[in-house]
Amino acid sequence: MLLPFIVLIGAMFLMTRSAKKKQQQAVNMRNQMQPGTGVRTIGGLYATVKEVNDDTVLLEAAPGVHLVFAKNAIGAVLDDAEYNRIVHGDEDEGDLTSHIVPDDASSLTGAGAGDDADAKDAKIDLGKPDEAADADAAPEAKDAKGGDKTNGDTDAK
Repeated sequence: MLLPFIVLIGAMFLMTRSAKKKQQQAVNMRNQMQPGTGVRTIGGLYATVKEVNDDTVLLEAAPGVHLVFAKNAIGAVLDDAEYNRIVHGDEDEGDLTSHIVPDDASSLTGAGAGDDADAKDAKIDLGKPDEAADADAAPEAKDAKGGDKTNGDTDAK
């Protein structure tokens, strides 16, 4: 009869323990910030730490743009390589091919190199038809409508 209550109390203890552990890791991360470190705020702003105080942090979001944030508003302290990759777009030379997105779906559909090159390069024309085709089709469309109504005239009354 007491077993369900003991299990419930044990589960609550484990959940609060893991939450406290995560909170302590976040506090340690924020205490390790130093000027020059790249950070991401909980709002998604990437900036460089300029000054660390007891409860606040002075961040530089862009050259000459300084912002004061609460220390607990810092979501992550980034290492230099990750910060430069995100903010400046720096990539490792050997890692560029892993991020290339193909311009067609052949890699997803299994189309190989032996497929017809013309079919692969063929593109659908989504533009307007040329005016010569419009001029030829216009008299037929006018006759098909049954009359020579122009300028928005209709049969509706």
